[in-house]
Amino acid sequence: DAANRYDISINHLAKVAQNLVQHGYVTSQRGRGGGLALTHKPADINIGEVVREIESFNLVECFGDDSTCRIESNCKLATAIDEAREAFLKVLDRYTLADLIHPKASIIKLLSRKKTTKKIRTQT
Repeated sequence: DAANRYDISINHLAKVAQNLVQHGYVTSQRGRGGGLALTHKPADINIGEVVREIESFNLVECFGDDSTCRIESNCKLATAIDEAREAFLKVLDRYTLADLIHPKASIIKLLSRKKTTKKIRTQT
């Protein structure tokens, strides 16, 4: 139901949920009446922290531990990407889950709408 409501694949949703459980952000209960539940108050869940723990930021080969890049010591691309990543995370650090889910009533209303298909314009 959640995958359909958010229009994402069930496999992707399951991987995200498993990752959140492994990192202690949610608990999972199987069976009738089961589901996912937050382990902390939304105001105590920092978005930057979650993204740092869940996402991989090895955007280019030299960011990994096994870099074999011959120009790594003189490359400016890695520095630029690293600065951009830090700026991105710094913005996310200013937000908690509570900040992102309010106003809750409006979000629930939007999610309860039936999915509409967009018309694609064709040139003639």
